[in-house]
Amino acid sequence: MPTISVFDMAGKEVSTMELSEAVFGIEPNAVVMHQAVVAYLANQRQGTQSTLTRTEVAGGGRKPWKQKGTGHARQGSIRAPQWTHGGVALGPKPRSYRLALNKKVKRLAMKSAFSSKVLDGDMIVIDKIEAAEYKTKTMAAMLKALGADRKALVVLPEMDQKAIKSMANIPGVKTAQVGTLNVYDILGCDKFIVVKDAVAKIEEVYA
Repeated sequence: MPTISVFDMAGKEVSTMELSEAVFGIEPNAVVMHQAVVAYLANQRQGTQSTLTRTEVAGGGRKPWKQKGTGHARQGSIRAPQWTHGGVALGPKPRSYRLALNKKVKRLAMKSAFSSKVLDGDMIVIDKIEAAEYKTKTMAAMLKALGADRKALVVLPEMDQKAIKSMANIPGVKTAQVGTLNVYDILGCDKFIVVKDAVAKIEEVYA
């Protein structure tokens, strides 16, 4: 079982805790993590882009000149793609970019992401985060004490508006709850900071 130190908001080690081998101690599977990231990014795309084809552009109902004898190239409509203000040939139309992963692949990808953070020494467990007021300075000091000055993902056990709002405008810092975690955010952060109670919830969901 992996063992990890638990810190307080001042960056001091207060205890240690054992992590679940089934969640934080598996061999990371790079293939499924890649699949999860590709699916996540694809599912963020709206797919609402649209262009007008020659049948959708207003006008162009009359043949601009007769077929033969003018010296011009033959033309059937002034709204053909080669004309200025004509329709777009082979342009984008609304579509869904959605990719689906089955439950087993999703779970394996999440557990692989958790385990990779533990293996790399980038997971930090904090005993609790207390925000008595909306104060960015307090949260910035906590992150600095934990050595998480750069990109950090802070996982809270439950919705805490004061903590979330206090960290919202710190560059590179994101907050999440256990139910909103995804592989992309976990792998994209330099430091994965998890409140001790949130670790128990993660193990309960993914063990």
